Amino acid sequence: MKLPYSWLKELIPDLEAHLRQRLTQRRASESTLDGSAALDVAAGAEVHELEPLLAGLGLPLEDTVHVPAPPEGVLLVRVTEAAAMEGTQLTRLTLDTGPHGQRTIASGAPNAVGLPAGTMLALVTPGTRLGELEYGVRMLQGVESWGMAASAKELGLGESSAGLMLFPDGTAAPGTPMHTLWPADWVLDVEVTPNRADVLSALGLARDLAAALQLTLHEPPAGPAATEAGEITVVLPERGLTVERDPAQRLRFGCDHFVARTVNGVQNGPSPLWLQRRLMLCGSRSVSAIVDVSNYVMLELGQPTALYDRRAVLGDRIVVGFGLRQGERVADLMGSVHQVGPEDLLIRDGREIQIPTVQEAFRTAGEVQEGTSVLGIAGIVGAEHGAVQADTQDVVIESAHFDPVLLRRTSTRLGLKTDAVYRYERGTDPLLPPRAADRIAALLSDLGGTVHPGATVVGEPARPESIRLDPEYARALLGMEIATSEMQGMLERLGCTVEPQAGQLQVTPPSWRIDLLIQEDLIEEVARLHGYASLPETLPVLLVHPDNAGAEQASLERRELKRAVMGLGFQEVVTYTFTSDEEAARARSERPGVRLRNPLTVERTGLRTALYPSLLRTAQTHSREPRTLIFEVGHIFPASGEAERLGLLMRGPLAPDDHQAGVAGGFRAFRGLLDALASTLGAEVEVRQLRGAAVPEALHPGIAGEVVWNGQPVGWLGALHPEVAASFGLSGDTFLLEVALPLPGRTWAFHDPSRAPAAWRDLAVVAPQAVSYGEIAGLLRQHAGELLESVRPLSVYTGESIAEGQRSVAVRLTFRAGRTLSDAEVDPLMDRLMAAVRAEGWSIRER
Repeated sequence: MKLPYSWLKELIPDLEAHLRQRLTQRRASESTLDGSAALDVAAGAEVHELEPLLAGLGLPLEDTVHVPAPPEGVLLVRVTEAAAMEGTQLTRLTLDTGPHGQRTIASGAPNAVGLPAGTMLALVTPGTRLGELEYGVRMLQGVESWGMAASAKELGLGESSAGLMLFPDGTAAPGTPMHTLWPADWVLDVEVTPNRADVLSALGLARDLAAALQLTLHEPPAGPAATEAGEITVVLPERGLTVERDPAQRLRFGCDHFVARTVNGVQNGPSPLWLQRRLMLCGSRSVSAIVDVSNYVMLELGQPTALYDRRAVLGDRIVVGFGLRQGERVADLMGSVHQVGPEDLLIRDGREIQIPTVQEAFRTAGEVQEGTSVLGIAGIVGAEHGAVQADTQDVVIESAHFDPVLLRRTSTRLGLKTDAVYRYERGTDPLLPPRAADRIAALLSDLGGTVHPGATVVGEPARPESIRLDPEYARALLGMEIATSEMQGMLERLGCTVEPQAGQLQVTPPSWRIDLLIQEDLIEEVARLHGYASLPETLPVLLVHPDNAGAEQASLERRELKRAVMGLGFQEVVTYTFTSDEEAARARSERPGVRLRNPLTVERTGLRTALYPSLLRTAQTHSREPRTLIFEVGHIFPASGEAERLGLLMRGPLAPDDHQAGVAGGFRAFRGLLDALASTLGAEVEVRQLRGAAVPEALHPGIAGEVVWNGQPVGWLGALHPEVAASFGLSGDTFLLEVALPLPGRTWAFHDPSRAPAAWRDLAVVAPQAVSYGEIAGLLRQHAGELLESVRPLSVYTGESIAEGQRSVAVRLTFRAGRTLSDAEVDPLMDRLMAAVRAEGWSIRER
């Protein structure tokens, strides 16, 4: 939220003096420490003292921007005549410049056309420099243009460059330098958390700051209070009444407080200079006097409002209710068309509605052509019908309290995020609408309007409930001694009503603090105003409950796994959990089953079902790199439920040639990395070949294996299918691994190294080529007995003496015991193994 420092000083008159005193004391202290003399405090330097103050209140500043005044050569001038220049898109403006007399300029601004006499604007006089440009006198289409009429952006006062800055007649005498009317200022960009909706206004921020600094708050002037019934009839159901949407679902009514007032004879046109300045410093643009008043009150008090042209409020009647049918079309103020339905709250005019009951009113309104009676989508945006026009004089003020959840759902579904819904969805003060309506009425009266003395107030807002605060509990929770009277004073400065009762405090929060619900919320406010920096530093006392013993083990194992993978040269990536059907199809992975109702983009419509598509997308981004070694530890959401996975991707050589020549990539290198990972983690890993339907669709059917970790299948690895690689634009071989986490552990036991030598035997098994090494090794381990220490492959041979379709797989068997083994002990084991091989239908190669 952006707020000018000048506005904050207006609401807290003693703020500047207080900040300058703090700054002087701090600089004096710093100069004492380093031995230098205290420096004079420059004008405006105290604004930076707000940064630590607001940060301590939980409202840190994202930025502090200095907005300079316009250059001295920019004058406020009055238009005496505006005439179109034939054959051009320019307008000839005759200006009263005061000391410089009558001057003319040619302007191409769209709002220069038809300017009424008396309109005032900002003129950049000849010899004035804006940035790198110096303006002078030049001839444009035969008109001597004396300087240039400027927009807000050209003067560096705002972002709008759509037209000239215009001001009402009488703003100041012609020829007045603009820098005296528009002085330099500082703009505070405050970061507001979602729970602090009360500070989304100048008054809210000033109220919080004044409470913390114990300074006097000067509230904005109140408008004329209503003394009688208003001219507008508002049809609003009683609280709790439901409107039926379908037989299976009912939707509760979304408005509990509605205020309507009328002001007639308003002189619409350019806003007063002070109003435009405030809006622009807050990051808003000036539209017209009437619209600007509504926006200003929202920034001042935090209450969004809507102003309607009274001519559109037919029958002086407003109906608040849900959409009449699904797909009803409503055009907003910007001309965009939205389809609303029975779940959306709408504001309608009173055409053809003469029946007082709400149900009959809705039924009668249904006969009206859809969308034409809608004044606005409640709390979100106004409609074309009812919008304030250039010739609007009679205005209807709407100030209401809407259901934040209902408005958030509607705005999200329609893709409408306005300043109004930004405040409503976080929760506005339910008692604020009458005050905001009165304030708007007062400002419109300053524009020449006549305020009707009455107001229509419908509904009863919810009032805050009291909370019992135990001071002893607060002191124990904060770990410091704060007197009960001090707690009471802090809460009262925040606007709470506090009544001491038998050692307890009965606290009623102010209506604007909708986030104060339990006593812990009040304790947090005490800590905030006392100062988090004042809380004592104490060593934590850790009393681990037996149920929590080892709770951190999973985190430690994950950290160890990541370190081991990074030690092998892989770089960790963190990718989006979201994916799309299109990406799943390209990667040949399971389509997302969990879908987002309101996805941010078409590329992120659901939750991923595998990790490797995210790794492939990352590799695609870096496809020009000669090598890629990346990994990710993350969650996936397949049909079987949420799970955690480890994914690896290798592309290109294992190491660059300038580091270690001859270390190529390939499946053997990738498998070697897996073996190294298992060795680092003290695990046993095995890869069993996958065939047929068991091969993941993303892998090459001939280079795919199942990863068995400590005897349990955990996932797969293999070469990326060429078609999948092509769909991601990846050239060269790419290898993938994806395994489930946590990886299964193993039972550890210590054994003394054997002093006895091992007995080795080599065995060549002839089996069909379709039989994998893993199947052969598994059979041998199954029948070898307890003396077998390891099985290791030696060679694979096909050719002479080996039948077609067969291959010879030679393995080395290592046997060991606590003593030296004799042939008489090992030979029977070998006979048993050869018998098992022949029983499987394989044979033994004799030579």
